[in-house]
Amino acid sequence: MADIGSGPSESLVDPLSPERRHAILDGAGRVFARDGYEGASMAQIAREIGVSKGTLYNYFPSKAALFSGFISASCDQSLKRIFDIPPSDNEPEETLFRAGKSILEMMLSPFRQAIHRMVMSEAGQFPELARAFFEAGPQRGLNYLSHWLRQETAAGRLIVPDPDFAAEQFFALCQTKLVMRARLRLIETADPAESERVVAGAVSVFLKAYAPAQPRAYGVAPIQHN
Repeated sequence: MADIGSGPSESLVDPLSPERRHAILDGAGRVFARDGYEGASMAQIAREIGVSKGTLYNYFPSKAALFSGFISASCDQSLKRIFDIPPSDNEPEETLFRAGKSILEMMLSPFRQAIHRMVMSEAGQFPELARAFFEAGPQRGLNYLSHWLRQETAAGRLIVPDPDFAAEQFFALCQTKLVMRARLRLIETADPAESERVVAGAVSVFLKAYAPAQPRAYGVAPIQHN
């Protein structure tokens, strides 16, 4: 079985620069996607990155910590910058549309699809893996969105009684039609125009439920069903 416990530690460790951290997490993600969680080892990841195993353990005490760091960094890159804005800077539909596009792009990315399949296939043997993935990825994204929804509600631009639940709803709406088909490999890529229609539909449905007044139609025409 691949190592899942903690490795050696040192009392004095040089600070990890953002560039170095990104390189480590990017290399770890490639190994996890290629070899799976159980098949990946800290030694393999260290070779992929070009550092010693001891150096890797200095910054990440376990494979689980490294995996969690990779997932949370991916989520931050995709979503944190979108919602980390003052409530008055953009119209709610504009922010939601940008967020929806990022959510859908993230879910349809072949690399992230590989990570998702890896987690699903190994969750039975490594339940802590599924928890780490959810808390560092989906839950983190939901927290960003629910915090923003609270800000918008306080500003009177939206009326959202339960921001946590509403955040789950928006993430689910953004998965309409395309994400399940991609996970089952029924489609290889999504047409950009179709992706925009999915997101526009998600924003429209969401604002009909939570906007204080009837929102304007956003972006593109409604989704056509085959």
